[in-house]
Amino acid sequence: MPDEQPAPIPPRQPTVRQANLWERVGGREVIERVVAEFYDRVEADPELRPLFPEDTAEGRIKQAEFLEQWLGGEGRYSAKYGHPRLRMRHFPFVINQRAAGRWLRHMAEAMRAAGVGEQEIAEILNGLGPLARHMVNADDDVPRDPMGNVRLQ
Repeated sequence: MPDEQPAPIPPRQPTVRQANLWERVGGREVIERVVAEFYDRVEADPELRPLFPEDTAEGRIKQAEFLEQWLGGEGRYSAKYGHPRLRMRHFPFVINQRAAGRWLRHMAEAMRAAGVGEQEIAEILNGLGPLARHMVNADDDVPRDPMGNVRLQ
């Protein structure tokens, strides 16, 4: 089978995230399923797997807390780590356009597997697409030292 190319990251569409997205998605229980499905896909992806630590337990927790907050739920991520500053936190990882596309594809598949509705998936991907594109840093001269669990203001 030929190497599958991920779909290009869609351009951001002007939209306003609808109210109650967190509730419409299904809350914490569903997001935890999404994150479990997502990381299972990443762990099986030979291109993305090297970008993640050997033990993904902490990343799974952080991802769930971030998504919860980003979708309008409780702000547990910022309470622990401060401002997300996602681009800076991802500097240690060399992320190219292809990796960002694969990340988005796995996230969409994980949402579908967890039972998130297509309308909500489209709305979420409309926000995550530009965010994934913003993480691309392969050609940038950025500090590559790991930040750990530094709390950022």
